Amino acid sequence: MNRLKLSLLALIASLSASTMGASIDHIQNYSAEYGGNPAQQGAINVGSTVYFNPAGLMRLENGTYIVGGIQYAFGDQNMSEGGRDFSTNLSSPIPNFALYKKTDDGAYFWTMGGVAGGAELEYKDSIPLTVNLLGKDINFNNFLSGTNVKGSNMYAQTTLGKAFNLTDKWSASLAIRGVYAKRTLKAKTTLDKNVTAGDLLGNPLPFPIFVAGNASIDSEREAYGIGGQFGLNYAPNDRLNIGFRYDTKVNLKFKTKSDINDTTYGPGLNLGNLVIPSMGVSDALLGLYPVYRDGEKIRRDLPALVALGASYRVTDQWTTFIGGNYYFNESATMDRIGKTSVDYKNGWEISVGSEYWFTPQIAWLVGFNYADTGAPDKSFAATEYALNSTMLGTGVKYRPNESVEWTVALNHYIYDSKTVNNIKYEKEISSIGINFVKKF
Repeated sequence: MNRLKLSLLALIASLSASTMGASIDHIQNYSAEYGGNPAQQGAINVGSTVYFNPAGLMRLENGTYIVGGIQYAFGDQNMSEGGRDFSTNLSSPIPNFALYKKTDDGAYFWTMGGVAGGAELEYKDSIPLTVNLLGKDINFNNFLSGTNVKGSNMYAQTTLGKAFNLTDKWSASLAIRGVYAKRTLKAKTTLDKNVTAGDLLGNPLPFPIFVAGNASIDSEREAYGIGGQFGLNYAPNDRLNIGFRYDTKVNLKFKTKSDINDTTYGPGLNLGNLVIPSMGVSDALLGLYPVYRDGEKIRRDLPALVALGASYRVTDQWTTFIGGNYYFNESATMDRIGKTSVDYKNGWEISVGSEYWFTPQIAWLVGFNYADTGAPDKSFAATEYALNSTMLGTGVKYRPNESVEWTVALNHYIYDSKTVNNIKYEKEISSIGINFVKKF
């Protein structure tokens, strides 16, 4: 029975979508400015440095800054199997907020916003459900109707820290980060008629394995964790700036609360050489996969990451950017149950960008990002699948005066498609964002 659960329900282990990012869970959409120019790791600016390069805050003018914004991600995710498409629309707001004060002696900063996860998804017409049962591949969608699957995956963070000068060229930052994570799975389906051993095994046995009825699951996993952040910034002259940031791994031990209702349990079958235990559709479809069993306490860590980047002011109006992130997925414990786990590979991404000020009030942003998630085939599960991507972004900055700045940005992600176990996985996501900065 345990083998049955692991093989069947790996398909729907974690109903969620990572909105944008190169890690299995991480996102990098900390501010709207990232959408127009994702190479923020070495940037010095009032709207994004506090998120991406906090040690660089010491290169800003003295003052108190309030930063706020929101991004809206939209698009769709699609899986196809045997000529049938399973698709859902994606819609998700991503807010951000920061407060920091910079003086000659140091800069204190506080940020809040998303750090991982993504949008809520709802598949109103089932998901791919071909499973291996008793040595045969069986498409459970042939027996079910009204199948609805909904999931979400949200990680919120708050970071509190200080930046300070080491020399006239070097500065550093130290911070502590708290993370709250919540992953949910809700699903329901109807079995319209009894399913016999003959239906499953292709033989004359009329013995019922599942009986007509309904099955549903309402499962929620929650976790809290604390991590650290360390940053360095090097400004050898007034044109070149190099930023470095290390976010530690955050240990997250998820505790599951689950409510399962199932009236499809059959009587089981024991013919000596053929043993089929009593089971319901919830065992094969919805929900006794170990991470969603009520009372389970299983770790799914937020991996550590290293960010490194540089900005170079070519002229007084034009600045270019380059940056990269490396995600230590391999050293994180990710839904490991006994000896059963997914061996994630480390992820990475690289970005380039440009910022050109046409006037002292208006600038144009443009950027490019390529991401390799490190997700192995074994990690692809229904609506949670991390595909490699290329991102194109652009945006505009507007400064009506010296103390106010607005940023509006738009980006689009072009995802690679991938076929795993005869299921083709595809995504298409865009986002639009707005950011506001007020200096006092």
